Amino acid sequence: MAFLKRLPWFSLILLLLTYMTFGWVLSRARTQPIIWLVVAIAIVIFIAILTIPLSKMADYSVSLFRSNLKSFGIAVLGAFLFFLIVARFRLFLDTLVIIAATMLVKIDFQAAGFSQILAFWLTVAFSFAGLALGVLAEKLMFNYGLIF
Repeated sequence: MAFLKRLPWFSLILLLLTYMTFGWVLSRARTQPIIWLVVAIAIVIFIAILTIPLSKMADYSVSLFRSNLKSFGIAVLGAFLFFLIVARFRLFLDTLVIIAATMLVKIDFQAAGFSQILAFWLTVAFSFAGLALGVLAEKLMFNYGLIF
C-alpha cells in the first residue's frame, strides 16, 4: 500500500492521456504493423535516454563533438529538425507534449525516491498502456459504431 501512495499519480495520468492521444492518432491513420514496432522501440529508447543520469549523458555528448564531421552532422540534424518544426508545427507540438509528460514523470519518480530501473519500467508500462488504450478507444468509437 505504501508503494501505491508513493507513485506520482497525477503525472502518470498525464502520461497515460498523452500516449492515449498518440495511440488514437496512429490507429486513426491506419498505420502498418512495422510502424507500430518502430514506435514501440522508439518509446523504449526515448524513455531509456531520459532515465540515464545526467553525468553519463555529458560523457556521451562530449564524444559527439570531438571531430568536425560529427559536429557537422549534428548541425545538419539540427537544421533538419528546425525545418520539421516549421513545416509540421502540429506534429512538433504533439511531440513536445509527449516529451514534457515523460520528463515530468521522470522528475516525479526521482523526487519520490524510486530507483532508475523501477522508474524506467513503470514509465514504459504506463506509456504502452496509454498507447493501447488509445487504439482501443479508437476501435470502439469508429469501427463498432459507438459514436455518440
